[in-house]
Amino acid sequence: MIASVFGWRRSKPPTALWASFFICMLTCAAAPAASAADCPDHPDALGTSRTLVVDPRQYPLIGTMQYAKTLPLRDHEVVLTFDDGPLPKYSYQILDILAAHCAKATFFLVGRQAQTNPEGVRKVRDAGHTIATHTQTHPSNMNRLPLDRAQKEIEDGIASVTAALGDGTAPAPFFRIPGLGRSDVIEEYAEAKGLQIWSADFPADDWRPVSSARVYDLAIQRLEAKGKGVLLLHDIQARTVAALPRILSELKARGYRLVHVVPATPDRPATPTDPSQWQLHPVSEQVATSRWPRIPNFAYTATATLPAPELAYPDWHNTAPADRAQRRALRDALWSRQVTLVLDSPALPVPALNVFKLPESIRVTMLYSPPSARKVEQIAHAAHEVSAKQAPARAGKSRRQIRAVAVRKPASAKHAARPAPHAGKSAAKHAQVKPAKKNAIRVAEKKR
Repeated sequence: MIASVFGWRRSKPPTALWASFFICMLTCAAAPAASAADCPDHPDALGTSRTLVVDPRQYPLIGTMQYAKTLPLRDHEVVLTFDDGPLPKYSYQILDILAAHCAKATFFLVGRQAQTNPEGVRKVRDAGHTIATHTQTHPSNMNRLPLDRAQKEIEDGIASVTAALGDGTAPAPFFRIPGLGRSDVIEEYAEAKGLQIWSADFPADDWRPVSSARVYDLAIQRLEAKGKGVLLLHDIQARTVAALPRILSELKARGYRLVHVVPATPDRPATPTDPSQWQLHPVSEQVATSRWPRIPNFAYTATATLPAPELAYPDWHNTAPADRAQRRALRDALWSRQVTLVLDSPALPVPALNVFKLPESIRVTMLYSPPSARKVEQIAHAAHEVSAKQAPARAGKSRRQIRAVAVRKPASAKHAARPAPHAGKSAAKHAQVKPAKKNAIRVAEKKR
């Protein structure tokens, strides 16, 4: 059986068979280590730890800045990506820095830049980096473009980079939307074309007007926060050129490893991965046991087996006329259709109508009194108080003078009676007594 599976000859001794098998296993295990970049002239170089081969059709959307999946990286593994090149002034410096560290990256090139500088495209290829595309003109409103214009941007970008390579080869089927301006239309079209859309796991904001120190700080801080992932940079910025050597040196100092990503081909199959590896932080099976309290082990003294329920009405779906009466009788026997409640308490008599009648005096008391009546009562009450206070001064005054004083005094705001606290605004308004005019009092005295 073993000989038929591995294609060995039956004449070979079993010992030689197992020896050949273990030699093959050791060679396969040592292959990833042999693929790591060697930098004899730069002992402090970061290097490239391994090459990851991916199939774009398997996971067409990657990058946790926008999507649920990302590259199947191990802990402390980083993928470098650069956008918007090639620009000779800065892109060539980026290539020199990467070469000094034996680091491999993925470059998302703009088609118009490739047309202007085809030599830069070939330099990226000859340095062993992965060449991907980034549209033709880098439109900032890619997600708002009509479908035909978005398709033309993608296709023209691929055609321009292909022409710049000059050897008949096409760029990798990796594509990054300018400004990460995703849309469902672009994603569906890219998937139909076999392109893998790359977002990123964390950026360094090197496209903003910040210092190179800030670019370095953001790259390291965000990488430390996630532990691994795809770093987004730009090879057309002077601040990126200044920050990149510090970033690579710090990655090595902190124990990070660089991964080079290439597309799968018929001659180079995709690296075997598990679906959970395409998540930035896959959920472990031990999460529940580590976060929830442990369930105690119960010791059962006896375990009685309960009888299985009987399906007493197995043919409920059968609508044959011959069985309807039997099913109806069974239903009536199992379930009561009507329940009659019998109450033993006697019925109470209906109350007479005169119970709800009120005496005339109570009804009059409950009626609302008009403001004029309340005003008269207040004046009379104020006059009574004034007369009580000025009783000693009444001696020698006529009845008419005393009455005039009683009418004048309550007109003062200080001595006017206030409305009850429970009265409304309207009652308080009518309760205010306007001061009587002197002319009106004199006319009233003359008439009398």
